[in-house]
Amino acid sequence: MTHDEALLQFLLRMGDNTLILGHRVSEWCGHAPVLEEDIALANTALDLIGQTQLWLGLAADVQGDGKTADDMAFLRDAWDFRNVLLVEMPNGDFGQTLMRQFLFDAWHSIMLGRLITSSDPRVAEIAEKASKEVAYHLERSGDTVVGLADGTEESHARMQAALDYLYPYVGEMFLSDATDAEMVAAGIAPDPAGLRDEYDALVGRIVDTATLTLPDGRFTHKGGRDGRMHTEHLGHLLTQMQWLQRAYPGASW
Repeated sequence: MTHDEALLQFLLRMGDNTLILGHRVSEWCGHAPVLEEDIALANTALDLIGQTQLWLGLAADVQGDGKTADDMAFLRDAWDFRNVLLVEMPNGDFGQTLMRQFLFDAWHSIMLGRLITSSDPRVAEIAEKASKEVAYHLERSGDTVVGLADGTEESHARMQAALDYLYPYVGEMFLSDATDAEMVAAGIAPDPAGLRDEYDALVGRIVDTATLTLPDGRFTHKGGRDGRMHTEHLGHLLTQMQWLQRAYPGASW
């Protein structure tokens, strides 16, 4: 694997995570339980899509074949995506959506904090911009998890069920491979495994405050970030997200 090949894979992982989660969150637009949450979720989705534009735009530049960020988003098939499985999981109820958001936000905030000091100024610039938005995402999702879990008996049960369902997907964010080794050697990105202790401390603090019980984390679903295996949910998501570009190739406005 050359340096540019590894860099491309890293950028796709960052961009695909925000793209797929951004689309998932956008599915709440017009369907959230109250108007304030509808607007808040739409704004979160817009932030994530904006970050996607930067990550996939840089990935397209590195690939060097004339493609754009839009091409990377709308003209790849499921097996070409490099997002972690967590972000493609269905929304479920409102509590499950916010639990998924919190588990990702915690990792995202830590990763971006490291990338701000990247040896690649393009990566550092994107991370600095995105970190400001993600700091707010984490504050909001964490507070909402606590508020729902420490609320009624019903809301507590739903939040525990959401945590039990989603936590087995967390471990994939901390797996390392040859791409990560090349990024570490070049000083571009940290080893994902090295973020786990800080993540566990952050998540553990919120989970304790929320009076939830953290599941056993020894098992993890994997295969998304290296494209070996996605869930069936990604294919369904892409049929919606990519429909217009597939139906009217090259359409723009």
